[in-house]
Amino acid sequence: MSDPGDIVESQPERAFQWELPTEADTLALGASLMEFLQPGMVIDLVGELGAGKTTLVRGLLRAAGVGGPVRSPTYTLVELYTVSRLSFHHFDFYRFSDPDEFLEAGLDEYFDGRAVCLLEWPERAGPHVPHADLTIVLEADPAGAGRRARLHAESAMGQQCLTALMGRGGPGPACQPPAGSCGPR
Repeated sequence: MSDPGDIVESQPERAFQWELPTEADTLALGASLMEFLQPGMVIDLVGELGAGKTTLVRGLLRAAGVGGPVRSPTYTLVELYTVSRLSFHHFDFYRFSDPDEFLEAGLDEYFDGRAVCLLEWPERAGPHVPHADLTIVLEADPAGAGRRARLHAESAMGQQCLTALMGRGGPGPACQPPAGSCGPR
């Protein structure tokens, strides 16, 4: 049996979990993901209000070189960022009452395969959003010790991202998960 943090070549793991005791840990996870993202990736961010979705995006965008404010696009629906080698489209569909609002707002035009698309509340846009490459579920730790993040590869591109992240030992130095928590679930 392999160590929980190992990636087994013949059967690559498709999901990993990390404990994120502080906001700095959530920012570090976002920053760690940055170097493994590719144009055209779709990342679903799942979690209740206040779970840390926008905080994770802020960490990712800071690592990409964004210096200005990074806000949840709850009222604007999408925030656009072009930095380094990538463009990012950060969506928030929380206010949708009908999935067709996605099409009515013309948001389908942003999914052209050239930008990394980060989707908060993707289920509210229903069948209109492209299938995710990576799903990140953020939730409060039941023991009250911050948050927990579960990353699931949903495509070959998502698997490459997770494999690369685990190949360098997981999230950055600010995120030091307890023994046994950084590995496949």
